[in-house]
Amino acid sequence: MTTTIRPTEDTSTHKPEGTAHVPRKSDASAMVRHTLTLTWRSLVKLKKQSEQLIDLTLQPILFLVMFVYLFGGAIEGSTHDYLQFVLPGVLVQTVVFASVGTGVGLCTDMSTGVFDRFRSLPISRIAPLTGTVLGDVLRFLVAVASVFVFGTIIGFRFQTNVFAVAAAVGLVMLFAFAFCWVVALLGVTMKQPRSVQGVSFLMMFPLTFGSNLFAKTSTMPGWLQAWVKVNPITAVTNASRGLLTGGPVAHHATVAVIWAFALMVVFIPLTLRQYNRRV
Repeated sequence: MTTTIRPTEDTSTHKPEGTAHVPRKSDASAMVRHTLTLTWRSLVKLKKQSEQLIDLTLQPILFLVMFVYLFGGAIEGSTHDYLQFVLPGVLVQTVVFASVGTGVGLCTDMSTGVFDRFRSLPISRIAPLTGTVLGDVLRFLVAVASVFVFGTIIGFRFQTNVFAVAAAVGLVMLFAFAFCWVVALLGVTMKQPRSVQGVSFLMMFPLTFGSNLFAKTSTMPGWLQAWVKVNPITAVTNASRGLLTGGPVAHHATVAVIWAFALMVVFIPLTLRQYNRRV
């Protein structure tokens, strides 16, 4: 009589079919790889959705033309002098406005089930979120290039060295990354992309136009000066002006960096918490 012994099934490692293996939270290297892969996905989308570049390229050009040639003579007395003043401000405003797309895109993907598909894949849980934010920030470099190229064509001149210009771009991108998390929180909280867009602009108009982007703080009434001086956009703009056209930098750059890290410390955990609730 022959006895057949079947292998004992190890129930401790058995996973039901169709269940994706999600990397451990401690697997930081896997999370980085997955984030970079989905960042690349965000960039590749531009090939099929090239119209997304319209806002990043035409919007800063329109703002430069409108403010320099409509208001430059009245505000500064010379369109050339005003261009030197306003271009760093338009640079900051462009990346802040562009961050609206991050929130709208996240809300759209979550409402159409894209993130449900990501959840079934063997990838880090937060990689789709972080990859989307990082990919959008990298796309902002297109807007930065548009501002510099068109500004140079119409007469803007850098009055510092290449390292200062690179530092200005780095500072603006750091703040853009931090601010994207503010809008990302709206994107993972609200159900309709239109709501995200509306609330985002309601928040951004007091921040951008209530700063020294387009006019000097000293020309404003006292009550408005109080707001402008504590506005983080003002700090980023002042630091960018100093790095691009000369002037004091250290204090303004320090305040801008503090604001950027403060936004990240507050809004990244809040966004991740709300994101985990929805997915």
